[in-house]
Amino acid sequence: MPSPPQPPPRNSLKSFMGNGNHAPLQVGVKQRHGGGGFPRLSASSKALVLLPLLLLAFIFLFVYPKEFELQAMLSACGPPAAEPAVVRKPDFRLLIGVLTRADLYERRHMLRMVYGLQLASPEEPLAAHVDVRYVFCRLYKDDQRVLVPLEILVHDDVIVLDGCEENLNGGKTYTFLSTVARLYADEPYDYVMKADDDIFLRLPQLVASLGGMPRDDMYYGATIPCDSMDPFREYMAGMAYALSWDLVQWIATSDVARNHSVGTEDMLTGMWLRLGDKGKNRFNAKPAIHDYLNPVPVDQCEHEFMPSTIGVHRLKSNPRWAEALKYFNFTAGLKPSKSYKID
Repeated sequence: MPSPPQPPPRNSLKSFMGNGNHAPLQVGVKQRHGGGGFPRLSASSKALVLLPLLLLAFIFLFVYPKEFELQAMLSACGPPAAEPAVVRKPDFRLLIGVLTRADLYERRHMLRMVYGLQLASPEEPLAAHVDVRYVFCRLYKDDQRVLVPLEILVHDDVIVLDGCEENLNGGKTYTFLSTVARLYADEPYDYVMKADDDIFLRLPQLVASLGGMPRDDMYYGATIPCDSMDPFREYMAGMAYALSWDLVQWIATSDVARNHSVGTEDMLTGMWLRLGDKGKNRFNAKPAIHDYLNPVPVDQCEHEFMPSTIGVHRLKSNPRWAEALKYFNFTAGLKPSKSYKID
């Protein structure tokens, strides 16, 4: 009986070709030595293992160092890091309250332009923090109750006083000062200035003048009577005078001021300080604060414009405002444009 066919040797694999010939093909089959150990890799398998390792070595040895050098070169050639901006703390804080009437929309428009240009001037930045507020008593007309809120929405610079009538000598100044003491109690100003709406204040000159003043018990303005330069003789003219914050607080809580709030307002302010033994630091700003010079002068409070002028009072009309602004070269920053031609 013939012997059964023997199976092919283990670990041997044949590949048959289309022409009937065949040739053995190694496909990385395990070759065992002594029944154990790691397999022996073929040359193609070794190449598949080594190629990724060589590629990684090339990247780390040649590509990454060059990338770091390039980044360092770009950083060195780029613009230097910007220095942190130095913000200068203002020398002091000043609130200017322009006492006006609700109906005077055109006047407030003029004043906002005049003061806004000075507050935003890059050529002559102010050393102090200055806020300008337009102050009037409660609104009593239907149109005011619409138009004034529009102003507040756009400018946010209006104070509407409660409990006073629109009469400068009817207690408005007392109400203004006592209201300010309450409104800004948490963030007080160093000085509060009461100003008329027909005075042009040159803010850089005003700030420079106030910069050397005491911060306490201070009363500043243009002395009355007009022929006097003595700030202790009577009082400061109502066109524009400044009080230190402690005096504003005292006026707001003093029975002296509350019981004498109706009358000629600038005279009353001087009387409050005299009766309360306040305002020992007094400074006369004349002749830098003065009235507009009429063709026929009325008194010694008025005189011509000067380069050192701080404030010009009694600018009652647009032509007078134009004359003052022209003298002080207020439109010097106007740039040429195709949109206008102004001779």
